[in-house]
Amino acid sequence: MARTGWRWLGLLPFLAFAALFLILPIGYLVRGAFQTPDGRWSLETMAQLFSPEIRASYWLSIRLSLVSAGMGALAGLVLGWALILGGLPGWVRRGFMTFSGVASNFAGVPLAFAFIATLGRLGLATLVLRDVFGLNIYAAGFSLFSFWGLALTYLYFQLPLMVLMLTPALEGMRPEWREAAESLGASPRQYLGRVALPLLAPSVLGCFLLLFANAFGTLATIYALTSANFGVVPIVLFQQIRGNVLYNPNLGYALAVGMIVIMAASNTVYFLLRRRAERWRS
Repeated sequence: MARTGWRWLGLLPFLAFAALFLILPIGYLVRGAFQTPDGRWSLETMAQLFSPEIRASYWLSIRLSLVSAGMGALAGLVLGWALILGGLPGWVRRGFMTFSGVASNFAGVPLAFAFIATLGRLGLATLVLRDVFGLNIYAAGFSLFSFWGLALTYLYFQLPLMVLMLTPALEGMRPEWREAAESLGASPRQYLGRVALPLLAPSVLGCFLLLFANAFGTLATIYALTSANFGVVPIVLFQQIRGNVLYNPNLGYALAVGMIVIMAASNTVYFLLRRRAERWRS
């Protein structure tokens, strides 16, 4: 019994870290969200989340997160399938997995600068397309600083993150399942549609939700690209906390609480889907 008690001491650093940087900050945000700037307890601040401007910022964030997560999940599934189950050489898989580990953490100002240098109005790819192939993407309506430009930028770290998260599920696809399907007369398309994809669906949906949460909380990349001129929730929150003509830190706390609720819901559904996927692989 004493030895078991000592083992719990190893959790103390983690518990202290979680309390200092997760539990206490959330409590502080919730407290501030139910107060007015003069310190009175009120529902007035939370009620401002339903104003047209705040609802529009949430809807913009949700749409941007859904699109970037959907693009990342679909492209990541195809790329992961090719790497893990496509019979490619081992060095190709190792190279892509190494790149994915680096690219999934490449965001913020460096990523914004890289895309501006590549797809900005005077970016390398933009000039090559214009001068060599006669295609002016900006004249055709594309802009790196628009909704679809931001979604494309998000895809840079969403795609490799999807590959990393989906790899265990793809590695868990047993060859016996394909052999059993083929022995029963199933074509490759039938195996894919009736066996493989249904088995992978919980993992894919769970990874999609994590990508959604990842995009929903992104601030540095979009701030560096648009200079706070794109009204997603993290930008509006940043403006309220750091100060502008509409400075209201309590509204920033309320915005943060709304983000926490949305991200907690997506993560909860992810854990439920992951448990279901693990039952199939066990």
